[in-house]
Amino acid sequence: MKKVFETTYDGHHIQVENKWLGEKLYVDGELQDENIGLALRATLTGKLNNDSHEPKNIKVALGGFYKIRCKVFIDNVLIPSQHIRIRR
Repeated sequence: MKKVFETTYDGHHIQVENKWLGEKLYVDGELQDENIGLALRATLTGKLNNDSHEPKNIKVALGGFYKIRCKVFIDNVLIPSQHIRIRR
């Protein structure tokens, strides 16, 4: 089963795909990180440039047993969960 988490930050589209055998992080359609294999917890990292071309770090934490949850951090600041959309 595939689950996709999406959010927009500073005009950039961030997408996290979670499948049974791996996870992927995309920023503006570009693959930034990937985990392959079965895990109950996963961490993905990436970068994005803001308008002044200063890089910002992205960290994604995925985990859960019955329900997968996704937390997105930009420069160690959590994006509120109500700003993350879920697609199946």
